[in-house]
Amino acid sequence: MWLLNLSGAIGLIAIFWYLRNPVLARQGLSPTSETSTSPTIQTFVDFQAEQIPDSLAKTSIPPQEPLEIPTPTPNSNKTIIGYSVAGRPLEVYQFGNGPTARLIVAGIHGGNEWNTIKLANELMEYVEDHPKIIPKEITLYILPSLNPDGDARIHGVDGRVNDNGVDLNRNWPYGWEKDFVRSNCWDYRKTTAGPYPASEPETAALLVFIVSHPEIDALISYHAAALGIFAGGVPEYKPSVLLAESIAKVSTYQYPPIDIGCKYTGNLTDWAANTQEIAAVDIELHNFKFTDFYENSKILKVFLNFKNK
Repeated sequence: MWLLNLSGAIGLIAIFWYLRNPVLARQGLSPTSETSTSPTIQTFVDFQAEQIPDSLAKTSIPPQEPLEIPTPTPNSNKTIIGYSVAGRPLEVYQFGNGPTARLIVAGIHGGNEWNTIKLANELMEYVEDHPKIIPKEITLYILPSLNPDGDARIHGVDGRVNDNGVDLNRNWPYGWEKDFVRSNCWDYRKTTAGPYPASEPETAALLVFIVSHPEIDALISYHAAALGIFAGGVPEYKPSVLLAESIAKVSTYQYPPIDIGCKYTGNLTDWAANTQEIAAVDIELHNFKFTDFYENSKILKVFLNFKNK
């Protein structure tokens, strides 16, 4: 049996419980909820051993911080949901306190798409200056940088992957392929999808956060550059399409997006749409230099007022 070290086991517990119980996750039970059949740590270890191929059974996981999800205090709207490979905090900021939540994720490709991180920071400043744009029934979460290690490495193609060399938008446990086809896809540097789905601490931390917040019903993942708006879901998920169409009406981002013939595997928005019933879209900024802030301030208003049901 593959024995996880204690810190790795703690960090991955919620993922394995979610993968084994996807229905419970959508019923509002967090990965740590107490139920009459609450599993033990050994249960999770046994389940993980069943899922990992024999060829990877002896793969070691480097020690990492526990993926705890602190409750924000009234004096702070920032929550650290986990840590990167290099130990940098993954920070989620909360605005508003409504029963329905929306999530914006930026910087999944780190320094290669550094302008998405800058945009997220600009949007947070905008919300702080204009708090009334958030409807009373909405909570907005913004994660400005999912890949801080890549952003710290360099602003360019060598900043795309995390410190394990993994493309975090190929690492999600829906449509994941270890040896994904690279024809017509981004292939300027060597990347991997990880040794198995959600193998990376950054992916795992955000996955746990989303599963633990079933009130999230819509998500934007920001990228660069130029292809347009991608609606999450394979097969097509209608709420994602409706969100993409709504965003396209107030922006110059193209929808449907430009089709370059790439097969996108293991990405965040497909996972969110197909496993969590979240209306999810990828928005590609027009280039790798500017944030398109004016357009995205209009998109933010549409996003906050979007009706998923």
